[in-house]
Amino acid sequence: MVFKRKPKEELKHVSHKERVDRSSASSDHSGLDAALGRKKGIKKTLVARDLVKSYRGRNVVDHVTISVNTGEVVGLLGPNGAGKTTSFYMIIGLVTPNEGTVLLDGEDITRLPIYKRARLGIGYLAQESSVFKKLTVEENILLVWEATGVPDRQQREMLLPLLQEFNIDHIRKSKAFVLSGGERRRTEVARALAGNPDFIMLDEPFTGIDPVTIESLKEVIASLKDKGLGVLITDHNVRETLSICDRAYIMMDGDVLVEGTPQEVASNAMARKYFLGENFRLD
Repeated sequence: MVFKRKPKEELKHVSHKERVDRSSASSDHSGLDAALGRKKGIKKTLVARDLVKSYRGRNVVDHVTISVNTGEVVGLLGPNGAGKTTSFYMIIGLVTPNEGTVLLDGEDITRLPIYKRARLGIGYLAQESSVFKKLTVEENILLVWEATGVPDRQQREMLLPLLQEFNIDHIRKSKAFVLSGGERRRTEVARALAGNPDFIMLDEPFTGIDPVTIESLKEVIASLKDKGLGVLITDHNVRETLSICDRAYIMMDGDVLVEGTPQEVASNAMARKYFLGENFRLD
């Protein structure tokens, strides 16, 4: 665990190349991995280093450093106004930092727009529904491959393993507007995976869904890790997020307050005092 800093009010008291072969960490998904052209053992790192974002002369993000490796799930948490959403948006390319860099395997992608980052292997799943409601489940997925010029034969080879992986093959012909919350989320994740990313950024994935759907989505996130993807999650549902993370960052006042494993974060005195609450428990 790395203790970063106390909130600002207490400071005075404390001194790549495009579309490369994708990785896979588990042979349990060999059928889907083979269909998508994944290869095992290729480790990559996404690093946001010393990010700064200012609005009206005030740093809402103040020299924040965050890293995600393939094959791990990382949480980015904090109270409202902590700067976590702005930091998240700088990593995915929706917001441009005033200072700092975003590096993908050492390559500077700081100024690249979100669609170019997607081509390099950074997928993004927004909080809001992103399915095309008048299209079927399979049409939503096929659209990704058609837009990127994947040959029809290859599309047919990849489609069924992908649908089966996320347990949506039985609703493949259903229009998206009739899907349940869990089915919609699974379709969105499957579509994101169709782009063959190395990393998937999840923005508030647990917001507005019922407990059963949350458990289903946690299983999906675990499967992404098993495939060797790196997952970065920002969410207000702290307990659910920490329950599936390998590491987490807690932000406060535009900076990282503490980082570490979920157990280290949950037991950290500063995290409990300023964010989690003294009675917080993981289980």
